[in-house]
Amino acid sequence: MQKQFEVIGGEYIASVLSQWKKDILGVIESTYLAHENGFTENPDSYFLRFKDKPEARIIALPSSINDTNASIDIAGIKWISSFPKNIEHNLQRASAAILLNNRTTGYPFCLLEGAQISAARTSASAVLAANHLSRTGKRAERVCIIGGGVIARYITEFFHADDWQIEQFEIYDLSEDNAHLFAKNMSKQTGRNIDICTSLEAALSADIVVFATTAPAPYLDPDFRFNANQLVLNISLRDIPAETILQSNNVFDDVEHCMKANTSPHLAEQMTGNRDFADGTLAAYISGNLELDLTKPTIFSPFGLGVLDLALSMFIYKHDTDLPGRHALNDFFPDVSRWAE
Repeated sequence: MQKQFEVIGGEYIASVLSQWKKDILGVIESTYLAHENGFTENPDSYFLRFKDKPEARIIALPSSINDTNASIDIAGIKWISSFPKNIEHNLQRASAAILLNNRTTGYPFCLLEGAQISAARTSASAVLAANHLSRTGKRAERVCIIGGGVIARYITEFFHADDWQIEQFEIYDLSEDNAHLFAKNMSKQTGRNIDICTSLEAALSADIVVFATTAPAPYLDPDFRFNANQLVLNISLRDIPAETILQSNNVFDDVEHCMKANTSPHLAEQMTGNRDFADGTLAAYISGNLELDLTKPTIFSPFGLGVLDLALSMFIYKHDTDLPGRHALNDFFPDVSRWAE
């Protein structure tokens, strides 16, 4: 048995994520396909909530992948906190750690800083969905992200790294100062102009609309409808009213997982008493097993699967390159033998 335990910190992870975004898109796609084909275990997330701070939570996402096609055999857990009031103190809302376990012995062998991994897998899944669901290929006249936070930053980076041709890339945020700060930083980082969208109405008219907010409940008018040519990346899951969901194509990472916690699709299920509006998964679409109605807009709603965190963590773990921030502990475990020989 391998007794060495590793800790991989944020600096190392940031270096890998910055250099390998196209490869990460491939990791996310292959993991979706593995999940679709039954090679994963992805139970419900577990929520720790606080009586004195109801807005905050810490979530446990246990999962496992046994995919011989991708040579990945791993178990583990992501422990991720969401404390929205952090942003009032210029702290990121989310922080996380990911623990990897050997699937043969159960022994943990690596702990990774998880917030960057979580943001990257979420954002990569959004751009992967756009790659497959866009009716114009990797081209768009207008893309607008609603909510200028960390996830929006990663999504912008993945669009840029995957060579999308976007004539006008926009950001809309309730805070005009935040929108300008986002545009300034992302323009500098990607080398392309990020425009400020000054109204929600204008933001909702983009060819590709990306929701990346912290909204706890839908705020769009129930009578609002996207047009048939629009693609909506419903990353924050709770911005869109049930009525709008019901008039659209609806694609998921996992239908069952998304029908909980009062997400917009869950509200649609509660309203109708059924899931007839749920067309299927992105993996089914990629595999050619799902057709969509071209007279309707398409909404992609990913609840977020723990197996994505595992797969991306293993991708980083296997990049054993000479970068700072990776630490091996040879004395983490005691003698692991059951009996002395």
